[in-house]
Amino acid sequence: MLLGLLITTIPAGAAEKSKTRMDVESIDDLFGSPPPAPKKAAEAPQDISAPAAAESGPPSQPSPSEPHLAGFYQNDLAYTYTDKKHWSRFNNTLDLSTQGRMAGGASWKLGGRINYDPIYDLADTYPQAVRKDQRFEAMIREAYMDFSSGDWDFRLGRQHVVWGEMVGLFFADVVSAKDMRQLVLPDFDIIRIPQWAARAEYFQGNFHVEGVWIPYMSYDNIGKPAAEFYPFNPAAVAGFQTVIASEKQPVGLGNAAYGARLSWLKSGWDISGFYYTANDPSAALSRQIALLPTPTITYQPIHERIHQLGATLGKDLGPMVLKAEAIYTKDKLFSTTSASDADGLVKQNILDYIVGLEWSFPQETRFNAQFFQRWFPGHDAGIVPDKTESGISLLFSTQALHPKLEPKLLLIRSLNRDDWSAQFKLTWKLDGNWRLATGVDIFGGPPTGLFGAFDNKDRVYTEVRYSF
Repeated sequence: MLLGLLITTIPAGAAEKSKTRMDVESIDDLFGSPPPAPKKAAEAPQDISAPAAAESGPPSQPSPSEPHLAGFYQNDLAYTYTDKKHWSRFNNTLDLSTQGRMAGGASWKLGGRINYDPIYDLADTYPQAVRKDQRFEAMIREAYMDFSSGDWDFRLGRQHVVWGEMVGLFFADVVSAKDMRQLVLPDFDIIRIPQWAARAEYFQGNFHVEGVWIPYMSYDNIGKPAAEFYPFNPAAVAGFQTVIASEKQPVGLGNAAYGARLSWLKSGWDISGFYYTANDPSAALSRQIALLPTPTITYQPIHERIHQLGATLGKDLGPMVLKAEAIYTKDKLFSTTSASDADGLVKQNILDYIVGLEWSFPQETRFNAQFFQRWFPGHDAGIVPDKTESGISLLFSTQALHPKLEPKLLLIRSLNRDDWSAQFKLTWKLDGNWRLATGVDIFGGPPTGLFGAFDNKDRVYTEVRYSF
């Protein structure tokens, strides 16, 4: 993820730099954990050719279940202590969902989320557009129905589609959109944005086929200009007014996304391959120059179609677990420093890959190390990233101090430049429902780096979550 992050979100300040985010798209968006795999056996209708358990009558069907409510409340409080010191977050999240099963075996889920952050009412640190965007929102999270037919499972509605599972980084997770208004700092269940999709899955032994069609795309939420982690900050040009126009997000059936994934489990190797095409969930910054009536440079975040081929693998090697992902992306837009380019963007093909090893020890202690790269086969000299961009991430967590106390440290660093982030979090698991945490997020590097662009955003924070 970092790779994408490191390579895709190139920060503001450098004339028209492209987005380089940790995950940055596929990797351009980072951190997440996949949802549980569908339980086909439990949901498949009974075989009517099987002998009846009762003396007579039709075969029994799964009985309808009573809906039950689940969710969580979370409060996040953060104080930015570098540059302009200020309270930067006091967000309150209420996430509720309910699910059930109908007669005949079909099941359903409906969930929503409400966010309210009084910081944007109590302080005038941010412009009005930012305060309006991040003060309050209510959204549908998941709203879908599941049903089966033979060896096929189907899911229709708003849902999570997660194809990647690296630690702290988004690489093969190309379908998910992300909420990047807090960069990659929140948990994945906060960052991920579901898609309105139709999904079909086929299971046969160790073979699995999955197809997805998204008629109405969701895109990464990058917030508004001047927000805490807004990814675009074009350098001012003498004699010109700079304007950032509203983001252009294509919708409609003509902009539908679709793809397919094949998976195999063979001799302990979990291998998958996929193809996916969509308008890039991560925006690129288009540029238009006008001389009359007032010299103005207008920038607009846009999304254009990309095509992606990818593969993932996993293997338990005994003392450690190996995971790797690779994604080839065609026609991704990057900002160029060339003043002669009409819109300030060039199309590039890129290969992203990541390899990770994880060791587990007693007392819930784990160590994870990952190496990732982005390679541009036809590198354009006007873009900020090098022809090959490399990075590493290190994660350490343990409960050796106390079974309910878990310190965690995540380090991510570019090997091409002095660009890095360090995230330390100490979590206290009071019981099965309550979780308290405190931590610090630190960024470093040049203004043209993914993290260096936010090196004045270092912060301390607390989290309180109650799950039910």
